[in-house]
This record gives sequence, structure tokens and C-alpha cells, in this order.
Amino acid sequence: MKNLNLKWIYLVILSVIWGSSFILIKKSLLGLTPYQLGALRTIITGLILLSVGFKKLKSIEKTKLKWIALSGFLGSFFPGFLFAIAETEIDSAVVSILNSLVPLNTIILGFTVFKIISTRRQIIGVIIGFIGTSILIYKGSELNPNQNYFFAIFVIISTLMYAVNVNIIKRHLQDVKPLAIAAGNYAFIIIPAVIVLLFTNFFSSETLNNEKLPKALIFVTILSIFGTAMAKVLFNKLVQISTPVFASSVTYVIPITALIWGVLDGESFSVIQALAAVLILFGVYLANRRK
Repeated sequence: MKNLNLKWIYLVILSVIWGSSFILIKKSLLGLTPYQLGALRTIITGLILLSVGFKKLKSIEKTKLKWIALSGFLGSFFPGFLFAIAETEIDSAVVSILNSLVPLNTIILGFTVFKIISTRRQIIGVIIGFIGTSILIYKGSELNPNQNYFFAIFVIISTLMYAVNVNIIKRHLQDVKPLAIAAGNYAFIIIPAVIVLLFTNFFSSETLNNEKLPKALIFVTILSIFGTAMAKVLFNKLVQISTPVFASSVTYVIPITALIWGVLDGESFSVIQALAAVLILFGVYLANRRK
């Protein structure tokens, strides 16, 4: 009963944090390139997690290190760049909606690759949520015909990576402390992020003299502290106390927060999209309702 209530608390907190991440990415891109943003986000988050979780690395068994590394690259490193690239062409709210493909991919990959069984009710719930997501995407394309939806492929690739990551955590890292997983992830990916940053001309006079850079750095720092470091630990814990499907269903609720931020920032939103959001929530409920 304790875990049942706790997992819903984690779900709500993560939906607010991650739902706000998309507008923070959008604001950060006003003074940074996608590659600078992705690299800085990884570096700042890595410094935070390693400063508080470095001692936890000793608790990780050597046999788990390959899964920790793979989880780091698939769950944090590559998506950090791919989402930033996508938001150069697509509204932050629409990107958050596309992110809702994660639960569907989690079920498919969990069943076919990781042999994790999903119930019929879970599958139906995910499909209903996916229908709601499709409606949101369709209406978004109608309201924003000038946006290049080819860039949606970057988000879709990220959702596949997230789906693999959540199954890796559940199947291979179940007995590893959430903070140890997060710190271990960034121990592997922080150096590659530094290398990427060095090749982005971030330290050039053109970038450093950009008047929009200070605000962009503030936004990416907030994004790193809350949207990545804190959320990473919370999500790892959520996966361990629930199921991969429930944990990934947080991406169904994220668009609601992201859409609110998008509207406040001048992005288009319709009544049909609001109804689709309600359909998404029903899918989450159905997929996780107890018998």
C-alpha cells in the first residue's frame, strides 16, 4: 500500500518537473546551440550528481557497470542532444506530446526484448493514451503548419532510447540504489559531453559576447538541477517501486504541464487538444488500475 501511494506521488512530481523541462530547453536555445545545450546540460548535471553521489559508486557491482554505462548514454546523453535539436523547429509542447510514445515503446520492447510481461489492461491503457497523443499531434500540426515535423524523428528516436533504458533499469539494475545509478550514468557520459562542448565553439568570443547567453545559462542550470539531476534519481526510484509501464506512463502526464507552459509562452492550443489530454490521463489510469 505504501509503494502504491508513493509511486503516484513520484508520478505527479516528475510530470511537473519534466513537463517544465521543454520550455526550459526552448528558452535555453535562445542563447545556445542544440549541441552546446546538450553538452552543458550533461556536464552541469554530472557535476551535481557526482558531488552528492560519488561515494555511492563503490556500491555498484562490476558486473553492473556495462548496464550503468548503457543506461547513461540511452537515458541521458543522446536524448539531451536530440530533444534540443527537435525544439529548434517544433514547439516545446508538441515535442512533449511526441515524448508520450515512450510507454508504447516500453511495452513493445519489454515484451519482445526483455521478456517482461504486460497485462491486456495495460496494453489497452497505453493504446488509449497513444490515441490521445495522436490527436494532440494532429491538431498541433494543423495549428502550426509552418513547423518542420521531420524533426519529430529526433524525438521518436529518443523515446525508443528511453524505452530501452527503463527496461534496463528494471531488469538489470533493480537492486542498485537510484542515486548510484544516476551518479554512475554521468560518470560515464560527462567526459564525452566535455569533448562535445569543446567542438561547439562555446568558448569563442562570438558565443561569450552574446547578450542572450547569461539568461540561457540560467535556464540550462535550472534544467540541469531539477529537470535532469533530481528527476533522474526520482525516476530510477519510481521504476524500482512500480513497473516499467507505470514509470514510463509519466510521459502521458508531462504534455499537460508542457502545454500550459507553451500557452503561457504564446504557443497555440485548442479545446480538442484539451480533450485529448483528458483521454491521455484516462489511458494512464486504465493501464495502472488494480483489479
